Amino acid sequence: MSALFDPQKTPVVAHDHHLPPVPLDRLTHQALVQRFAQPPVWQPDVLADRMVPDGPRVAASVLVPLIMRDQPTVLLTQRQPHLKAHAGQISFPGGRSEPSDADAVYTALREAQEEVGLHPDRVQVLGMLPTYRTISGFEVTPVVGAIQVGPDEWHQLALQPDAGEVAEVFEVPLAFLMNPQYHQRRAVPMPGPSVEFWAMPWTHPDIAREYFIWGATAAMLRNLYRFLSA
Repeated sequence: MSALFDPQKTPVVAHDHHLPPVPLDRLTHQALVQRFAQPPVWQPDVLADRMVPDGPRVAASVLVPLIMRDQPTVLLTQRQPHLKAHAGQISFPGGRSEPSDADAVYTALREAQEEVGLHPDRVQVLGMLPTYRTISGFEVTPVVGAIQVGPDEWHQLALQPDAGEVAEVFEVPLAFLMNPQYHQRRAVPMPGPSVEFWAMPWTHPDIAREYFIWGATAAMLRNLYRFLSA
């Protein structure tokens, strides 16, 4: 897609208002642990970006950090605008696998520590979602982890983001992201068959700022919705 492509200006082609939100009692720490320990039969909605090119893929992992507050949240980052890949986009902490990484979980935890200063010991790994192929050539494994909140972190987690990669770290209520009322399917205007993608715009209630969650990050959250609602 063109460097001038603005996903926020694309038209919304569908909502899923007919689908129910994940019940709140499934979003507790105990319920999440049990769901991943005994996963249901379920079907992900999407496993790849549209127009993914053929050829070799680069293994990568992201951490889907579930912050276990009274009302659980999902920790997300806004990438710096100068980065070569996915500049300025909202994403999970993560990155490509290194030869020394033991597995996808190790990659996700290592990258989360490097990007936002989240120590691996703080993460209770719950499980993994299906791999996701991106248009930029990555084969991404989403690793879902629960993070307990310390007594001095009720307002904000004590993190140290890497300013070279991360412009901002913020949290979005898990209940919002697990409600299809807020899931948008948008279409990229172009000749031929339409190219659609998921978006979940969220406005921070304290600062009235919209965070435009879209693309691979929104697609993986959509798959998490399908997993938890099955």
